[in-house]
Amino acid sequence: MNPPAASWRFDAIGTRWQIDSAAVLDDTARARIGALIDGFDREWSRFRPDSLVSALAARGGEVPAPVDATPMLDLYVDMSDATSGAVNPLVGDALARRGYDAEYSLVDRGAAPAPAAWRELAAWRGGILRVAGAVTLDVGALGKGRLVDRVAALVRSLVPGAVTVDAGGDIAVRGRTERVALEHPYDPTRAVGVWEIADAALCASAVNRRAWPGRDGEGLHHVLDARTGRPVQTVAATWASALDAMTADAVATALFFDGGPAFAARHGADWVRMATDGSIEWSPDCSATLFIRR
Repeated sequence: MNPPAASWRFDAIGTRWQIDSAAVLDDTARARIGALIDGFDREWSRFRPDSLVSALAARGGEVPAPVDATPMLDLYVDMSDATSGAVNPLVGDALARRGYDAEYSLVDRGAAPAPAAWRELAAWRGGILRVAGAVTLDVGALGKGRLVDRVAALVRSLVPGAVTVDAGGDIAVRGRTERVALEHPYDPTRAVGVWEIADAALCASAVNRRAWPGRDGEGLHHVLDARTGRPVQTVAATWASALDAMTADAVATALFFDGGPAFAARHGADWVRMATDGSIEWSPDCSATLFIRR
């Protein structure tokens, strides 16, 4: 494993980024990467009032479809089917009700399910993204992975050679091998294992990352079951590796629900997940070295 020639760290879209590249990214290259990240955020963030998603949430209607709409929402269809509706891109209003809103208020106003018939309310064909009524798209189940893929591709076009892009634990590795620690969800000083990733992606999700108290003492976090508007209770953390980060991100989300392992197998992804009781399981061909056994 050769060390990177250059490393750039910065904050964007509410998370810490690190880009390791074969050569230094100059100011022009960094500006192009920043513009790509900001453009994605302007389209898909439900946390900024000037985004396309916020405009659709306010009035519904149709807009020219962003370039990411079809790949992301097509994969949402498969995720929704695999998890019997537990994953749903119209979960934004349910998350906001629980306190994970644009103001990050953490004020719980109770559980409400996302619209079950979301494919009747959202359409994304023919270059148009259409939303029927004021509902809030949330692409958090795979959006950061999609952006990581796009940033990695842009970096390689600007500085040929090996690159690693890490956006808050969503990692794309191209042209090299990286050894990644799998952080214990209940103790960030510990790892449950390590995973060597070569020319692939690794994405993680955990209930401790964005957690806050709910009313009546209910512990809330950002992984909601869209069918109920309630947080997942049985899975604490997931890790998934696939050829691209969008797929790995989607699998890491799907693994919080029944149907996740089958979804992973269908998309050629390997995985590890830890239950809230501390037990751990993994896919049959997973190459991760785990320190905690079943």
